[in-house]
Amino acid sequence: MVELSYDELTGLVSLIKNIHGFDFANYSSASLKRRVTRIMQLQKLSLFDLRMLLTNDADYFERFLIEITVNVTEMFRDPMFYKSVREHILPYLMSYPRIKVWNAGCSTGEELYSFAILFEEANLYERSFFYGTDINSDVIEIAKSGIYDLQKMKLYSENYQKTEASSTLSNYYSAKYDAASINHSLKKNLLFSIHNLASDGVFNEFQVISCRNVLIYFNTELQKQVIELFYNSLANFGFLCLGSKESLRNVEIGRFKIIDKKNNIYQKIA
Repeated sequence: MVELSYDELTGLVSLIKNIHGFDFANYSSASLKRRVTRIMQLQKLSLFDLRMLLTNDADYFERFLIEITVNVTEMFRDPMFYKSVREHILPYLMSYPRIKVWNAGCSTGEELYSFAILFEEANLYERSFFYGTDINSDVIEIAKSGIYDLQKMKLYSENYQKTEASSTLSNYYSAKYDAASINHSLKKNLLFSIHNLASDGVFNEFQVISCRNVLIYFNTELQKQVIELFYNSLANFGFLCLGSKESLRNVEIGRFKIIDKKNNIYQKIA
């Protein structure tokens, strides 16, 4: 059984920053320790082995980064959240001539495609542009391809129907062998790219920002920094969507109106 102390983790974080310029210092220590320990167990590495690989093997660091940062995602995950987006956000955007949506920490893209479907069904897609960002280059490539395991589509379809959808999910992808490919008509207004929430800044102004099940991996200081980034990236009266496990703190809530407390949807008011 691998045992990694917090002091050893701190040393590892310092080594990674010095050699690769990637700073994990503000990530949740408990979450980071759990993920690093899992890597060491699966790969049968001692701390010495891991430090040697991270020091001398750039390709290994890329694989290590993928393991540390990969997030679980699915289309229409937490269906009641998407139902709330239908009810509270889309009607508000009807009068907007142009709409920009940012899915921060998009992983393999399923959430942003889910947003695109909602906007298509509300006749908002053609005047909208969708940005998906993540620090993990491998998941960005999967997101760009829009190709997923066909077996997963059964779960995704069940999620979709729970949003009180008026269509069927199969209208938005084509199936070939064991793969499902998202229709080009949904891809044309989407852009996936690399962005590091811990170090990169504002790159556009958005009417909607969604960042769900990401902030839980950051410590309090970095969470505050990222919320500030989102605030500065939102247009006036823009919407911020957080995950079911995440919410704004009292010190931040004064600049937002609570739209849906259960699903943590907020609107910028100042």
